[in-house]
Amino acid sequence: MARIQVLGSDTINKIAAGEVVERPVNVVKELVENSIDAGATAVSVEIKDGGISLIRVTDNGSGIEPDQVTTAFCRHATSKIRDEEDLSHLVSLGFRGEALSSIAAVSEVEMITRTKERIYGIRAVNRALPSAASPSRALQTADDAQFSVSEIGAPAGTTVIVRNLFVNVPVRRKFLKTPVTEAGYITDLVEHFALSHPDISFHYRVNGQEKLHTSGNGNEKELIYRIYGRDMASSVIPIHTEGEGLALSGNLGRPEFSRGSRSFEIFFVNGRILKSDVLSRALEEGYGTDLMQHRFPFAILHLVMPPEEVDVNVHPAKMEVRFSEAKKIYDFIKESVHAALHK
Repeated sequence: MARIQVLGSDTINKIAAGEVVERPVNVVKELVENSIDAGATAVSVEIKDGGISLIRVTDNGSGIEPDQVTTAFCRHATSKIRDEEDLSHLVSLGFRGEALSSIAAVSEVEMITRTKERIYGIRAVNRALPSAASPSRALQTADDAQFSVSEIGAPAGTTVIVRNLFVNVPVRRKFLKTPVTEAGYITDLVEHFALSHPDISFHYRVNGQEKLHTSGNGNEKELIYRIYGRDMASSVIPIHTEGEGLALSGNLGRPEFSRGSRSFEIFFVNGRILKSDVLSRALEEGYGTDLMQHRFPFAILHLVMPPEEVDVNVHPAKMEVRFSEAKKIYDFIKESVHAALHK
């Protein structure tokens, strides 16, 4: 019988990374969420080869203090929560403290960050990407990931560069789809981020070509025009309803613009991108007989509710939630959508 043994830290980190980082789009999601949580008003995303060879996310947020840069790459290290009680009223998009450590475990990572109060920034490079350009000192984190750290001139904010994703996990890399397909997933995600936070300017480039540049002026209808075209932007029906501690806003597509799948049902709960059967069923019931059979609506809905009534700590990807009063949420959305369509 084989002996039981404790796995090494490198193996543990790669296994844990598989829960958070399944493909390039997961890396982009985690990094952009960190940028939003840092208070950024402008976020730039650049990818090459579908994000497999390069992902660069730059923001003008708060930055990270020099003595905390390498700590940020430790597993379960986060500034978003302090104890288990904070999980019941989360207001940030990130909170698990797994993203950076998982990304660093399966790729070459470089971070450049500067807080607004300091005159210089910090550059940290993981051991897979040694720095030879400037004097540096090796620093060991609690997760045994060695970083090269040096001072550098940089604008306020943070840039994270991820190269050669899954370079040390070839089995995962083998199951990725073509660069064009992987880039398509990331494009959808960035568009959804722009819609979820219209007050943030997003700049998105693929293989050196600009794909999306939003103004950050808070106008969702302008974003719909940029992403989905003039016909959709000119025909959507605005919705805004409040009641029972809930607020629903956004835009509904007219029934004649229905789709053959649910991929255009876009939901945000407290600014978080997610998928929910409860929300989808409520939306479709709100349309009722206005939709033909096997057709689904175009809708962009923002639901704001008390944080303690929604559990986002369901899956590492943070795309699923549980509602404490699902029936109340269902009825509220169904009635609000029906009223907006038949006003």
